[in-house]
Amino acid sequence: MKSQIKLPRALLLSALLILSALPASARQGAPEPKREQLLNGLKILFAPRPAGSEVLLKLRVHSGAAFDLAGKEGLMALLGDLMFDAQTRAYVTEELDGRLEVRVGYDSIDVTLAGRASDFERLMELMRNAFLNLQLTPEAVERARAERLRAVATSARTPAEVADAAAAARLFGAYPYGRSTEGTPESLARAQRPDLMLMRERFLNPNNATLVIAGDLDQRRVMRLLRQSLGPWRKGDRTIPATFRQPEAPDARALVINRPGASGVEVRLAARGLARADRDYPYAQALAQVALSRWLAAVPELSSGAASARHRAFREGGLFLMSATVPTPELAARALAKGREVLSALASSQPPTAAEMSAGTAAAPAAQAQGVEALIESWLDEQTYGLAADSSAPVVLSAGEAQRVAARLFLHTPLAAVAVGDAERLRAELARAGGVEVFGEPAAQPAAATTQPPQASPSP
Repeated sequence: MKSQIKLPRALLLSALLILSALPASARQGAPEPKREQLLNGLKILFAPRPAGSEVLLKLRVHSGAAFDLAGKEGLMALLGDLMFDAQTRAYVTEELDGRLEVRVGYDSIDVTLAGRASDFERLMELMRNAFLNLQLTPEAVERARAERLRAVATSARTPAEVADAAAAARLFGAYPYGRSTEGTPESLARAQRPDLMLMRERFLNPNNATLVIAGDLDQRRVMRLLRQSLGPWRKGDRTIPATFRQPEAPDARALVINRPGASGVEVRLAARGLARADRDYPYAQALAQVALSRWLAAVPELSSGAASARHRAFREGGLFLMSATVPTPELAARALAKGREVLSALASSQPPTAAEMSAGTAAAPAAQAQGVEALIESWLDEQTYGLAADSSAPVVLSAGEAQRVAARLFLHTPLAAVAVGDAERLRAELARAGGVEVFGEPAAQPAAATTQPPQASPSP
């Protein structure tokens, strides 16, 4: 879930200069934040920066939508909605000429406030109220739930978003990473005020959070203000571990989501990936780019569409996803078949070469990230995932190790295949390569895992 108030262009550009823009490959020499901690356990990171008139505050709670109660997806998103009312959001953007953003992912809740350094105390008060004075009155909860229900019910999802959600649900089933972070009409209707109070009590605690402050501010003065404003925030009595029952193997049949008369087809091929703290995570990132390169070589027609391969890592695992938009069901069937062959070959007969890994490392998203937001994200990820302080330093990836990781990811690994398009045409084409299930139709054979209706694209 992402709710954002846009910053004026000039101020946005200035805010992005709060820290020097550093490519990921240069982060090894990037400045380290100054670290403090309040008595209640809240970690404070001060980002050094040149003199300027802007300030950025980013507070991360290290628990997210993965902890939504079963059958009540969207609880964490609702908490995010309740942190700031419409009046406060308008005040930040119109009166303070600033930016307010709340982002809820599977593993975290991020609250960002940016504006003029002269308004730092006002911004800090807004941050304080969001956590210490979170309004969970019956009226506030009902209003927020109604607004979210209306937004979810009326949002028009693109075929690509439908395909992404279906692939995650097919791969993970009822496991948290297969569920919607935003909630569904059915799950939000079941969400009650006591559920939100429980989530606040369990997770919105200072010893489960980190605050980053970037700005030309006196650190001693800021610490005095933090002790006054956030010091009374009550420490949680325990940290809830992320322990979930592992998902069943996905159904091997290709899942078809019917869009009658669709002119094109969205195809997805998904495998379970690695956790963010896994030592092989950099290899999985690079292997996604190697797989994409080989897929495009095997099916050149994919180059004209939106083809991609990416590895998304979470606290307890990850998602390796190959995606493409193709014009015909025939090409959709061929793309899925060739995608399977590419992953199988990477794990066995044609392991990645040193040249491929070098190119894949350079093309991975982590290597492309730049600027203050990327650097702060890396610091916060250290806290969320328990990473070493030098985890963003350049990593030399060997072809031998890459072969081992490819086998770990793809050798004898069940894959989830999804196609979104005209079901009648897709059924015939995909049936030639194996079993097919059309979503919403009675199953012709027992499935290895229960398929959930696709609801929304998973959040970052």
